[in-house]
Amino acid sequence: MTEVTLRPIDDADLDAIFEQMRDPEAVRMAAFTAEDPSDRAAFDAHMRRVRAAPDTTNRAVLVDGMLAGTIASFVMEGDTEVTYWIDRAYWGQGIATRALTELLQLVPVRPLMARVAADNEASRRVLEKCGFRSIGEAESYAPARKSVITELILTHP
Repeated sequence: MTEVTLRPIDDADLDAIFEQMRDPEAVRMAAFTAEDPSDRAAFDAHMRRVRAAPDTTNRAVLVDGMLAGTIASFVMEGDTEVTYWIDRAYWGQGIATRALTELLQLVPVRPLMARVAADNEASRRVLEKCGFRSIGEAESYAPARKSVITELILTHP
């Protein structure tokens, strides 16, 4: 069985994370991404901000020691939310579920919130496997799709 571990994000991870977050299929699925995923300066500025934020937990997701993505919790409008990005090469292997399970042990805040594009069934299933339950939906602008879409709002008690 593959080993999934989390560790703080290192500067040496940033090139690979940038490339992962530019994958067109992954960007479309995630929907709520940077306006321009190819803008390295904006990516670097964002990573500096989130890595320095005291109320944010950022981790690299490793699979057998190899960088497979990122996972984080952050505060938005008073709610602590979770987010994750798994390289497409690792999709469908339970990596996101295992990484989120680990993050839930690191972050004691409850409830936790999550948001997911309504048509991103794989990500919704990850959240539900980890105990998140739908509490509503919203219409929100998705930069990756350049349109307003329905997003599901979930909570973990």
